[in-house]
Formats: sequence, structure tokens, C-alpha cells
Amino acid sequence: MVSNVILELKLGKAADFTGVTAEHLHYSHPIISVLLSYLFQLMFSFHYIPAGSKYSYIVPSRKPKDVRARALTWDDFRAITISPIALKVFEYCILNHYSNILYSADNQFGFKKSLGCSHAIYAIRSIVEYFTRYASTVNLCAIDLSKAFD
Repeated sequence: MVSNVILELKLGKAADFTGVTAEHLHYSHPIISVLLSYLFQLMFSFHYIPAGSKYSYIVPSRKPKDVRARALTWDDFRAITISPIALKVFEYCILNHYSNILYSADNQFGFKKSLGCSHAIYAIRSIVEYFTRYASTVNLCAIDLSKAFD
């Protein structure tokens, strides 16, 4: 599983705080998969994550907006967290191994593969149309949470 995860890592991404990239693991000797596998088994056995694995750094990334006509503000940026590549491999292994029990609700549209805002809008429209067809009152409340994550 570790070998497959390493081969599926996206190449060309930023290096972690130690300077290690996905390319280092991708093109390294195959023994690295075995060693990482042993490390992950020890982490599971002892319920311990090494201190160095907990560090990451945050890089500001400009949002794709047309900002040529005005001064930049903090709203024009989002934070990207760069985590250690070995920890990323560990996370992907956990997701692959426990994907059958790690799932989200069917009515969640964010942070899910192949779902997004258009699917949520379609669901809301379908629900509203259903209830109004049968002469029921429909009350909606919309909250803009975009600033909550900045």
C-alpha cells in the first residue's frame, strides 16, 4: 500500500520544511516503502507520532482574482499548509485502509470528490419545488461562511 501511495503522489509540489519532496520518495530505492511501512506500523502500535511530523509551514497563495486595478488586501490570499511528505503518505495510507468506515453524510457537498456547489443548488431547488408543488411553506436560511475559513 505504501508503494502505491508513493507512486500516486502528485509531483512538482512544494518541499516540506526539511526539503523533501514527492519526487524524493517517488524516485528513491524501493526499500523506502518497506521502511515507511515499518515506521507507520510502529506509530500505530505505540499510538505515537514523532514530533517532527507535527510541524508544517503556511504559505500565502493569491486567489485567482483580477486585482490589477486595486491594491491587494488580505482577502486576496488564502493559506496553503505544507506538511511533511512522509506524514502525507501516512494519511493517504490511513484513508485507503479505512475508507470503508470513514465516510461523510450524503447531504454534504463540500470537500467531496465530484460534488460541489452546483449539486447543492440542485438539491435545494428540488426540495423547494417539491414542497411548493404541494402548497407547503418553505423557509430558507443562507449563511455565508466564506470568511470563517480565511
